[in-house]
Amino acid sequence: MSSFDLSRRLVAEGLGTALLVATVVGSGIMAASLTEDTALALLGNTLATGAILVALITILGPISGAHFNPAVSLIFALSRSLSRRDLIGYVAAQVAGGILGTITAHLMFDHSVLEWSTKVRTGAGQWFAEWVATFGLVATILAGIRFEQKSVPWLVGLYITAAYWFTASTSFANPAVAVARSLTDTFSGIRPADLPGFISAELVGAVSALFLMTWLLRPANPMRIKS
Repeated sequence: MSSFDLSRRLVAEGLGTALLVATVVGSGIMAASLTEDTALALLGNTLATGAILVALITILGPISGAHFNPAVSLIFALSRSLSRRDLIGYVAAQVAGGILGTITAHLMFDHSVLEWSTKVRTGAGQWFAEWVATFGLVATILAGIRFEQKSVPWLVGLYITAAYWFTASTSFANPAVAVARSLTDTFSGIRPADLPGFISAELVGAVSALFLMTWLLRPANPMRIKS
């Protein structure tokens, strides 16, 4: 349990989510301005996102746990590591921070402060991809905490780097980030109308991973092994 009070933890969650989204949106704008090659632009977007996750989780994890993600906060609340009151605060801070991150990226690149995205991201394949992306993220976090806690920043950064490429949705895996990305009509955007499918898939993926990993990570009863 963090020794930091709730106000500091909420600021850490808001700040971390803001910097994460600023990186996702900003690197997408930068990549699209430098090349017309979509694959190369996605690679630039991917590397920046994976790198910032390692940095943010390392420096803010000791304060708030570095969730930066309502789906992650939900699974900690369901496992009773986070109170319901704190969950509400975390989610509010994450969503507000994500929107601030989009605004920050837009101001840096001389875009409108906020703009509705027109980028279509919908369909069964996209929704299933978000389920897979979030399932894998939560499984990585829970197993990382169980076996190699100091490596969690790297594990999450590397997982998201890979998931950008092996999922059809490019692995949003985060409802707060999805909301923030609906407010940018740039490389990383998503239409607001497509948010319900993405967010639903992300939350179901997170809870599915919690159920599986709770069973998978439970040690066998030593007495039963001996008998």
